[in-house]
Amino acid sequence: MIENKKELSPKQKEELLLILKERFENNMNRHEGIRWDEVEVKLEANPTKLWSLNEMEVTGGEPDVIGYDELKKEYIFCDCSKETPKGRRSLCYDLEALNSRKQHKPQNNAVDVASFMGIELLDEEQYFALQKLGPFDTKTSSWLKTPSEIRKHGGAIFGDYRYGRVFIYHNGAESYYGVRGFRGLLRV
Repeated sequence: MIENKKELSPKQKEELLLILKERFENNMNRHEGIRWDEVEVKLEANPTKLWSLNEMEVTGGEPDVIGYDELKKEYIFCDCSKETPKGRRSLCYDLEALNSRKQHKPQNNAVDVASFMGIELLDEEQYFALQKLGPFDTKTSSWLKTPSEIRKHGGAIFGDYRYGRVFIYHNGAESYYGVRGFRGLLRV
């Protein structure tokens, strides 16, 4: 990363594009009907989005294209690592939750880390859609964008895949675990 700029060096950009292309080609079931050359043109035109994808990659997310929004003309990238990204675990849900902890505070919170990375947490619907592409979070769990009605009561939601199905559950937003992180979504 170039200091204080959300921009990759030419070498980093080249390396990332090779990784993304290889992953794209090895997982065509995630993006049927989408061509890599068209995705690459969009990426080349959006250096800040490339930086965000690199952040997803270096934290263990293994981002890949999972769809295309016809209305907005955007490719949708998502963390497709089998388990929640290793570099984004042991985080409570948001800053309010982090500040509410009196002791044993985690290093950070999922909402702020996602914001810094330029990505968004998956919501329930997006998480269910991701799980249709294969089982994810079979040993871990991922914080999900939490509705304000739940958050105002101190809770936050997370998802995982167990016993052949997706579960969405709740926890105190201030909690954090070594096996809970978050998955990000990026529109390009």
